[in-house]
This record gives sequence, structure tokens and C-alpha cells, in this order.
Amino acid sequence: MSQDFLERARTGDDDAFAALVQPLRRELHAHCYRMLGSAHDAEDALQEALLRAWRGLTGFEGRSSLRSWLYTVATRVCLDAAESRSRRALPMDLGPASTRTVVDDAPSVETAWLGPYGDLGLSEGTAAPEARYEQREAVELAFVAMLQHLPGNQRAALVLFDVLGFSAGEIATMMDTSPTSVNSALARARTVVSARVPPVSQQRTLRQVGDAQLRETVVTFVRALESGDTDLLVSLLTEDVTWSMPPLPHWYAGLPAVTDFAVRVPLTGCGEWRHSEPISANGQPAVGGYLWQESAGTFQAWSIDVLTLRGPQVCAVTSFIGPEHFVALGLPLSLPPSAP
Repeated sequence: MSQDFLERARTGDDDAFAALVQPLRRELHAHCYRMLGSAHDAEDALQEALLRAWRGLTGFEGRSSLRSWLYTVATRVCLDAAESRSRRALPMDLGPASTRTVVDDAPSVETAWLGPYGDLGLSEGTAAPEARYEQREAVELAFVAMLQHLPGNQRAALVLFDVLGFSAGEIATMMDTSPTSVNSALARARTVVSARVPPVSQQRTLRQVGDAQLRETVVTFVRALESGDTDLLVSLLTEDVTWSMPPLPHWYAGLPAVTDFAVRVPLTGCGEWRHSEPISANGQPAVGGYLWQESAGTFQAWSIDVLTLRGPQVCAVTSFIGPEHFVALGLPLSLPPSAP
């Protein structure tokens, strides 16, 4: 940390403050996303945290690192936000899978839905030697969805200790509690992790699959949707595959139910599709799906399809419906008719 920048920032130099926090913005944003389950909420929380830090900078005495202090501020902002809002959910959190396709499925506006996260710029390694999870592992859908089931203190303790590598003593200071309480929260949180998070992360799976096979899987998935080839799609899926489409509340599990759903809705029921180039969201392969709109004369942003793999096959498709997700992931809101 530059002492010169710090002193200038304390005198009200906002350019100096921006220079201080810029190297940490990306990881702080990811921290807020893990805590809140929404890229939009994460951005709001980060802005509030930086505003609090800016206003309180004269109280930063340098007894801890600037990074640790900023994480303290951001964590407290996220805890305040988590207390005042409903936890983010996926359709499988609301009830059992549907046994047949719900054609007239209507969005649930009462549910706060988990959202996708653009992981561009996130390190593939751990933030500290003590951390248990890689940075991209800790934004995978299963991990972030699990976090939403934890009380705020357990959520914060788990992320700060197992993802970011802070010590129990440091976390106790951040959360204004005792190391004993932190360790207790960690133990409870890890019990939920073992029950809800697959033992093999997507990062490990993707390394085993390899770049060439991964791209082939994603390209084949896109080709199946755009051509309406049900057999081709089914060839990619595991027997226990799931498909969900938040904010639609119904979801489907098992190859027969997912196949029926794919035939009735994504492949033949909606219209003509085009897709973006393969991207990464939540540390997982993803594509943006665009649906033809005759009135606009273009393919319009419809859903971000995040794929969960088991080996080279797809064991889950999570289709996040809404153009707002395209903006957050840096994708255009429409594609021209000539788009490939």
C-alpha cells in the first residue's frame, strides 16, 4: 500500500483513494456476490462499502492491512443487506421437481432469485495459502447457492476463512465477535457444505475434461438447441440431469422429464434461437441464448444458460432468464438476423 496515496486520500483526494482500492475492487465484488447471490446486489454493496470506507478513512490506523480493513467494511455492509432481504434461491430450493412440463409456467416475482456471475478477471488460485477453495470454485453455482442457506454469520465466517484465508482471530475482529464464535460458525457452515456441495468442483472437472472437449460439449449443446435436434441434446445429458429456468419456479429432473421439457419449450416451443460464443459464468461454461422476435426483426436476449458438467456430459442446465443478466456479463442485448 502506498503511504503517499493513503495520506492524500485522508485529506480528501478521491483520485488517491480510487488508486488505493482499484487493485482490490474485483475480489471485493466477488466477495459481495458470494454473500448476497446477486451481481446487482453485489455492485450496490460494493459501492456502499467503498463510500463507508471513504468516509471512515481517517479512522483507519494501519494496524491491519488495507485489504483486511476493506473486507471488514464490505462484510458488514453485506451482513446488513442480508438481514434486510430474502435469501436468494434457485427453483430447486422451492419444492420438488415437476414430473411433466408446465407450458404456462409464470415467473415468480415474490422470490429473490440467485443470479449468474461473470468471473472474468477472477484468479484461478486461492487468495491465501490457508484458503480451501480456489476463487472460481467459490463462485460456482452449487457453492453460492449453498451459502444462501446459511445465517449471515456462518456465511461470512466460511467465506472469509475457507475462501479468502483470513484467520479466526482476524475474522473475529472483522465481525466484532470472539474466535470461539467464529470457529463454531465455521463448523456449522461446513456441515451444510458437505451436504449441499458436490465433492468434485467444476474447476476440477473442467481441468479433467480439457479445453477441446469442453468447447465441443458447449458447441454441441448450442447446435442442438438451434437445430431443434432432441437426440443430439439428449446425447449430452446425464441420466439424472436437471434443468431450471429462474424466475420460472418449476424445474425438471431426470432424462425423461428434461427431454419432454426440452421438446416442448426450448427446442420447439419458443421459436428460433441463436447463441453467443461460449463464455464463462460462475466459473462454469455458459452461453447467451437469443430468441427471434419478429416485431423487432432481431434475436433478443432471453437467457444465460450455465452448464454444470460431470465429465464431458451435462448434469445440470440453469437458464437465467432476463436481459439484465446479459448486461452484467458484457453480452449484447440483441443479435442481427445474419448472426451465425
